[in-house]
Amino acid sequence: MSGGRLQGFAAARIALLAGLALAMTLASPVTAHAQPRQDTSRGGNNAGDDETQRRARTRLELASAYYAEGRLDTALEEIKRALASSPDLPQALNLRALIYSALGDDPQAEESFKRALGVASADGDVLHNYGWFLCQRNRHAEADVMFQRTLALQQYRTPRRTLLVQGICEARSGRLELAEQTLKRAYEIDAANPATAMNLSDVLYRRGEHERARFYVRRVNNNAELRNAESLWLAARIENRLGNAQGVRDLGNQLRSSYPQSREASAFERGGFDE
Repeated sequence: MSGGRLQGFAAARIALLAGLALAMTLASPVTAHAQPRQDTSRGGNNAGDDETQRRARTRLELASAYYAEGRLDTALEEIKRALASSPDLPQALNLRALIYSALGDDPQAEESFKRALGVASADGDVLHNYGWFLCQRNRHAEADVMFQRTLALQQYRTPRRTLLVQGICEARSGRLELAEQTLKRAYEIDAANPATAMNLSDVLYRRGEHERARFYVRRVNNNAELRNAESLWLAARIENRLGNAQGVRDLGNQLRSSYPQSREASAFERGGFDE
């Protein structure tokens, strides 16, 4: 977030909404629920083991902070130190995968995800993030498997975020009817989430369900803290399809006054409603 506004909406294309979804997906890489394997074959060394784990988790917390700041190389160094202390810490492997993904090193990212799942096959955070990684690379069938495994976990506490990215992936692969069903499930769980409302509105717009699309995008635009150029532009496109010329003008005026340099304002000026 910046200045109290959610960033990353891209109403014209579902694929461009991925930025916000990813930010939500990676919100807490340190808080996975699975625990690393413990070596119980040797007795009397619990204090040493505890100190090793403490050091690893301290490094992990530092890496997470650096990652959040975009200091990826520094984050990676801290993760390497964490894994040197605790090679099977799934949270560290998960974060390493995210860092490598952000650095564009897909082979290393995937290796880290697979290693994390080898340690903790029922870790919902890892499954969720690996599913999103696969979706971004258009490996939709594999992504579906990861999302389904995530949602099947009884202890998984945030199904709404997995349903959101699953719906985005389904839309990106052209499965709009299925995407609508998935995003409606996410919306039923968390109707206040603007990312879900925007994605659902965009899917409905693309399916020709313009009245219904209007309902969801208005939920975003009626909140001054949430609306932005992308949400206004989606609303303008919907009103254009509904033949509401005055509504289109009003939304265009808001775009011009609030976001004059945005690509959405430029698209409005040239009448690119169907681009």
